[in-house]
Amino acid sequence: MINAIEKNLQRGIHLLKSISDDDYANTTIPPYYSSIGCHMRHILDVFSCVLNGFKDDYINLTKRERNELVENKTAIGIAYFEDIINQLKQISSKDLDSNIKVTDDLGLGKVTANYTLAAILMQAQSHAIHHFASVGYVIHQLGIELPDEDFGLNSTSLKKTLRVS
Repeated sequence: MINAIEKNLQRGIHLLKSISDDDYANTTIPPYYSSIGCHMRHILDVFSCVLNGFKDDYINLTKRERNELVENKTAIGIAYFEDIINQLKQISSKDLDSNIKVTDDLGLGKVTANYTLAAILMQAQSHAIHHFASVGYVIHQLGIELPDEDFGLNSTSLKKTLRVS
C-alpha cells in the first residue's frame, strides 16, 4: 500500500520539477480557477492530517495546514511531497491495522467515524488521484505535457483503446 501511494506522489514531484512557478501558481483556467499548486497543496494537506493525527489516534480532516507558499513555489511543493513520502515510509504493516477516529465535514457539519489507518490512507490515495485528474485538465489548458500517461487515472478506470479500422 505504501509503495503504491509513494509511486503516485512521485508523479506529483515529477510534474513540479518540470514546470515553472508561474504555471504552478496560475489561477486563470476556468471553470474553477484553481492552480496546480492549490490542488497539490490540498492533496498533501490531507495526507498531513492523516499522518499527524495518526500519532494521537484521531485524524481531523477539517484542520488542514493550507500553507499558501506551497501553492506558489514548486520547490516548497516538492519539499512537502518529500516530507509526506518520508513520513509514509515510517508506517509499519502493523500500524496499518490501527483503529483511528476520523472527523470530516461532509457538508452538513462534522461527522466522526471509526477507520483503520489503511482505510484512511486508501481514501487519501483515491483523493490524490482525483485531484491529479483535475490537475491534468489544468495542465492541458496551459499546454503542458502530462508527466506520464497514467497521471490522474485510477487503476480501476477503463483505459481508452485505439481502434483500427
